[in-house]
Amino acid sequence: MNAASMKTPTIRSLKGTAVSVPMKRPLGTSAQRIDRASLLLVDLETHEGPVGRAYAFCYLPSIAQGLVPVVAELGLALAGLPLAPVDLAQRMQRHFKLPGVAGPLAMVASSVDTAAWDALAIAADLPLATLLGAEPRPLPAYNSNGLGIQSPDEAADEAEELLEHGFLAVKLRLGREEAKDDLAVVRAVRRRLPDHVHLMVDFNQALTFAEGMRRCVLLDDEGVTWIEEPIRHDDYPHTALIAQAAKTPIQIGENFTGLQPMAAALAASASDYVMLDLDRIGGVTGWQRAAGLASAYGREVSSHLFPEVSAHLLAATPGCHWLEYADWADPILREPMRVVDGMAVVPGGPGNGLRWDDEAVARHRLP
Repeated sequence: MNAASMKTPTIRSLKGTAVSVPMKRPLGTSAQRIDRASLLLVDLETHEGPVGRAYAFCYLPSIAQGLVPVVAELGLALAGLPLAPVDLAQRMQRHFKLPGVAGPLAMVASSVDTAAWDALAIAADLPLATLLGAEPRPLPAYNSNGLGIQSPDEAADEAEELLEHGFLAVKLRLGREEAKDDLAVVRAVRRRLPDHVHLMVDFNQALTFAEGMRRCVLLDDEGVTWIEEPIRHDDYPHTALIAQAAKTPIQIGENFTGLQPMAAALAASASDYVMLDLDRIGGVTGWQRAAGLASAYGREVSSHLFPEVSAHLLAATPGCHWLEYADWADPILREPMRVVDGMAVVPGGPGNGLRWDDEAVARHRLP
């Protein structure tokens, strides 16, 4: 079926499945250590045949399990409606108006939006990137697996290992009790990496304003590409002061839930770059709006997690910067994302490329 002759499909049902997937390299931040990825898989079935897919990263198994009935309930509310993602986004806003589209409910709404765009692209027999007006193309990716809170030697060893597949950038988690310990790890990793390899660092909101100001300035001239979320994610005035004081660019955005906080951050000049999270920004529909806002402020855009879908979106984003690569969903995918010579390969088939390995899903399914 080509785009010209396509009749708009209608929604038949939504299904959510909770899985817990082992991670090859645990995620160790200043706040928590995670060694299994708790994912909510979303399937959007249409009467005409195309099935759209998406997944949410829920951090905790209980959240993934708790959202399964929410997806089913939402499916009853959307059944029979045309597969028009912009209209569906508004309908979901109304459906969740009383509890508010935030936190886990934002994950559900974003995942359903993403699945709707996937089904629409499949119905049009186009890659999602092409449906959005861009050609699928290789994108620069940084390896965000591992590199948690560990010793300098352990971090340096792992950083070298993460250069497999030709990665030209890696991300290191910071936020130790003492600034000198963070600095020691940064220096150990930077010494071990070739000069042309980028090193991003992420504090995961670990610091107070005063400590954030001190540590970010300390990192100047240490060969760091950006400093991510040094302080509380929504403290835009103080993040802006840090961005003014530090020579190293500041990166925030993964916690933007919709356009309002993003607009406030940009108006405050709280960061040099922005990073969009598919789960929080509102799926594909929300991402497109956010990309336009970032462009209006002249900010380059990187992705947070969900590399399989984010690659399509970055390809269609003005100011496309870096794709964050994490392999957490690989065990339940039939065709995991490929990285060749440090570039993420955007699939050229219909839709966003997500296809579940049914046997693996059954094996890792949460009760």
